[in-house]
Amino acid sequence: METKSIMIVGVGGQGSLLASRLLGNVLLAQGYDVKVSEVHGMSQRGGSVVTYVKYGDKVYSPVIEKGEADAVISFELLEAARCLPYLKKGGKLITSTQQIDPMPVITGAMKYPENLVEKLKSAGADITTVDALSLAEQAGTAKASNVVLMGVLASKMDFADELWQNALEKCVKPQFLDINKKAFELGKNT
Repeated sequence: METKSIMIVGVGGQGSLLASRLLGNVLLAQGYDVKVSEVHGMSQRGGSVVTYVKYGDKVYSPVIEKGEADAVISFELLEAARCLPYLKKGGKLITSTQQIDPMPVITGAMKYPENLVEKLKSAGADITTVDALSLAEQAGTAKASNVVLMGVLASKMDFADELWQNALEKCVKPQFLDINKKAFELGKNT
């Protein structure tokens, strides 16, 4: 199988590292060679966080170059726009509609861009938008929006639900497992 590339992007504190662990567990369970690389910006200060996940028969490097990503999973709308150049032609963009003001917006130096979903569509993106924050809150905690988006991704991949459930059980602390399983299902059934 040719190597596939998925970027998981968001803002520090949104749980992109858990999401990459979930995806990596599912891919390993399918027998793929998997490489994961985490690229942190100012993640502890609300800055961009990018995680590369590559899988296939043999993967030599986790790095994803512009125009190479088969999918971009974004936990925040502006991050989706920032990472659009990495999406290959025909690739899938799955993004939360959540908007988190970056520091230049907070300080008043810039305004948050308007109509981002329309701009992404007009740029040719095959985009799926989801109000992951609302679904996560419905599951029991806003912190599960990352798992909602993994559920959306799972609905677009041909892997058995059992693999995703096993990954959740391996990666999520027991006291948060039920909420995260509910968040995953809400995302998967969106």
